[in-house]
Amino acid sequence: MSQAGKMTAAAVPPMTGEKPSKRYPRESGKGFVDEMRTVAMKLHTRDQAKHGEKEPEGPPLAQWEPTILGYLKFLVDSKLVFDTLEEIVQKAAFIEYAEFRNTGLERSESLAKDLEWFKELGHTVPDPSSPGVSYATFLHELSEKDPYAFVCHFYNIYFAHTAGGRMIGKKVAEKILNKKQLEFYKWDGDLPQLLQNVRDKLNRVAESWTREEKNHCLEETEKSFKFSGDILRLILS
Repeated sequence: MSQAGKMTAAAVPPMTGEKPSKRYPRESGKGFVDEMRTVAMKLHTRDQAKHGEKEPEGPPLAQWEPTILGYLKFLVDSKLVFDTLEEIVQKAAFIEYAEFRNTGLERSESLAKDLEWFKELGHTVPDPSSPGVSYATFLHELSEKDPYAFVCHFYNIYFAHTAGGRMIGKKVAEKILNKKQLEFYKWDGDLPQLLQNVRDKLNRVAESWTREEKNHCLEETEKSFKFSGDILRLILS
């Protein structure tokens, strides 16, 4: 497959038959994003999302005791991940990635402003740590060889930040930032419309996928949550 080629079935790793396929929701007629959301909700706790189904593993959000240093680690690692996503769609190893340029959901510039604000307050901004570096490296490699799985990470990173991510940001701000809203949690334009535009793009890209390719994308959801959860936990470090 050429590096700037269309997504093809060859990009899906062969099925080994070592474990049975998970049962995923049947196509709803609303587009593939609806399927991704349904699978993602099964991995959210009710503390993270109103329709979350998973039991929380740690203390509920209301009981978190964040620190400035931990929050800075989280912001730095988050910026590395968002930088990586923006680089990937600019490079567009698969031409469909170009659909996701300049969506209005980009966070790198906003995070740069927030980190500069912390510096001006006299805080030392740390270097990226293992969770962020690991995820950024993984995304770079995945985007070159497995576009279906990469789209899953792209969707979950951006959409989770606009939902549970905003709720977490508000709680942290109440506890350690005197309720200041960081640029990370602000968007230019109407956020619901920005999200709908990206949903439409994702649905268009997935229209030509086979059922196997769609399932392969959905199977990546748990891994996406694992990487993002490792970065989120930096807030409490």
